[in-house]
Amino acid sequence: MLMEDLNMKRVSSKFVPWLLTEDQKNNRLNVCYDLREQAGNDTQILSKVVTGDETWCYGYDPETKLASSQWKTPNSPKPKKAQQVRSTVKIMLISFFDANGNVHKEFVPPGQTVSQQFYLQVLKRLLDSVRKKRPEMWSSCDWFLHHDNAPAHTAVSVQQFLGKNMTVIHHPPYSPNLASCDFFLFPHMKHQMKGKHFADVSEVKKKMLEVLNNISTEEFQKWFQQWEKCWYKCIKSKGEYFEGD
Repeated sequence: MLMEDLNMKRVSSKFVPWLLTEDQKNNRLNVCYDLREQAGNDTQILSKVVTGDETWCYGYDPETKLASSQWKTPNSPKPKKAQQVRSTVKIMLISFFDANGNVHKEFVPPGQTVSQQFYLQVLKRLLDSVRKKRPEMWSSCDWFLHHDNAPAHTAVSVQQFLGKNMTVIHHPPYSPNLASCDFFLFPHMKHQMKGKHFADVSEVKKKMLEVLNNISTEEFQKWFQQWEKCWYKCIKSKGEYFEGD
């Protein structure tokens, strides 16, 4: 057959967060080169980064197909499960952490959007948390903030505040695979809640805080080491999304 002669096989498309343009790939590549250079000049750079983001937490989030799978013999009937959707009970969590653990966390009040005005207040509370929980980092002023390109994060008023109060590590657009919140912390937290029902927002908050507070320092350090490995994967893939996205 022609397919055999050409050594071809049929494959499915890989879903990616975004179809990157060449400029976007180059931006990702340049950011990772810069981070690699900074790490080469300062071997302690990972311990000086505070990273954060926001995410929704639901009263019920369905299990993935893999998570709900069961061990069966070949003759056993295939299990069935009714399709379910996320609960309308939800609360948004904002979390900032470094290689030593949680630095600042708060829940967004119901009905409140994360606007530039609200995010400015969050950043002020973050600064206060750094002062109280990381006094050596605070006194040395030798630390960096890493967050993504959400509109509230890049607003002019926010940029002006950041320019006066902290050094920011640039994050390339459309790059959840280069943000430790998106590919480590939040998936880890939500995995603990998949398939579980919570009656109201207070129960959701209680569980999320329980999960967050039980993450070990070793896990946080491991995530930062994995973040560094992602820079190299991005460089190797020439700015394109890499395996594991």
